[in-house]
Amino acid sequence: MDNNRIMKQITAIFNIFMVFFYIGVGIFLAFFFKNTYMNKAVLGLMGGVFIMYGLYRAYRAYVSIVELFFRSKEDDE
Repeated sequence: MDNNRIMKQITAIFNIFMVFFYIGVGIFLAFFFKNTYMNKAVLGLMGGVFIMYGLYRAYRAYVSIVELFFRSKEDDE
């Protein structure tokens, strides 16, 4: 296994943690963050954007994990 593939695998695993972070922040902003001077609509919009970006990152992480962990190098050739 070459070092570049191992680094890509570590990055793919890190991306899963970032997915949980973005979706968690989005849910927190949209539903639980109450003590602020910001309008509730702005918080909902920001939370929605974080959730959508988290879902996009989840899709990209899924694609990269399938490619890096479940496909052999012979499939690429």
